[in-house]
Amino acid sequence: MTAVTAATAGTAARQARRTALILAAAQAVLGSAAPICFALGALAGHYMLGADKSLATAPLTGFNVGVALGALPAAAVIRALGHRNGFMTGTLLTAFGGLVATMAIFHSSFWLFAAGLLVVGFGNAFVQQFRFAAADNAPADFKARAISFVLAGGIVTAVLGPQTVIFTHDLLAPVPFAGSFAAILVLAAIGAAILFCLPRKTRTETAHTATHAGRSLGEIVTQPRYAVALACAVASYALMTFVMTGAPLAMVGCGFSSDQATLGISWHVMAMYAPSFFTGRLIHRFGAPLIVATGFLLLISCALVAMSGIELWHFWTALILLGLGWNFAFIGATSIVAQCYRPEEKGRAQGFHDFVLFSSVAFASLMSGAVYNGWGWDVLVRIVLPVSVLGLLAIGFLKLTERRSRAG
Repeated sequence: MTAVTAATAGTAARQARRTALILAAAQAVLGSAAPICFALGALAGHYMLGADKSLATAPLTGFNVGVALGALPAAAVIRALGHRNGFMTGTLLTAFGGLVATMAIFHSSFWLFAAGLLVVGFGNAFVQQFRFAAADNAPADFKARAISFVLAGGIVTAVLGPQTVIFTHDLLAPVPFAGSFAAILVLAAIGAAILFCLPRKTRTETAHTATHAGRSLGEIVTQPRYAVALACAVASYALMTFVMTGAPLAMVGCGFSSDQATLGISWHVMAMYAPSFFTGRLIHRFGAPLIVATGFLLLISCALVAMSGIELWHFWTALILLGLGWNFAFIGATSIVAQCYRPEEKGRAQGFHDFVLFSSVAFASLMSGAVYNGWGWDVLVRIVLPVSVLGLLAIGFLKLTERRSRAG
């Protein structure tokens, strides 16, 4: 390697690290809107409904529908405006959604509240693109770690989001919960200031100009690696949302306070993101398929703990295992997806990935409330078992196929 090439590589690595750190900080702040919605969305919905509480999780479904609907537009806006301006657009949407949700609570309008969370979710679709932006801007040997850097920002989210709930849910008393959703506007303002530190054009936006449109979407998504990675990402994220959405309802239903339920979500979110400091290194050392498989084994452990009792420690331990399982399975699957497309194909590959992912997550959050109200917590967590086994079989199939391909 010549001195000039080495200097260029060093500059690219420093820029990639700086971009990942800025996106991690933005993830920490803007991502805190999500645990606010997770902790209070179903409880606020439950509070506003009448005798029939089966739709209590519909506002959370609205949030996830918003993420799904925003996936493709977010990718298109970011591609058109660049990372900094595109992400700032998403931040404005998040703030507007928080405002609508706050007004809805003041007027006890259940469906307006669900619409507000949908808009917050639409803004969150831009936050979901942070991990791809970090990976796209990184050299090949730094991609998995760049994704981990961004998701590691969730450690702050694990504290900031739930603590915001605890300290602000009575801020606008006597109207419960309104203060927490109003706080989303403050978080959005701080997040916008952080994103302003991104360069106007990242390395991939300035150094790569596509000379052709790349492969069609059909060609990209039918690759075995892409298809299996997407299936594993969907399974892990949908299961995490399915259990996490029902957990606060189950804890309150078992006699625990809303603050105890919120702290359970805090431990869960911490477990989701804390391993991100070393998940990328583990993927680099052992390979993504093994890390994904470990994630599904942790999800199975979550279900077994949840089925063993309904004391507070059962709920909290299960939620911690749920977060750990999600981290390993989802980051591992995302790192595989990031290797399946060329730079000029990233918009359609990433947008389709997140559209399918969050459409499934939205369905999971809606079904969580229906399953909990119809059959209870025990049946809800049992569903984790067969889906996790299917995830293990899928990643095992991919590993076996690739091994045979190398042998041939």
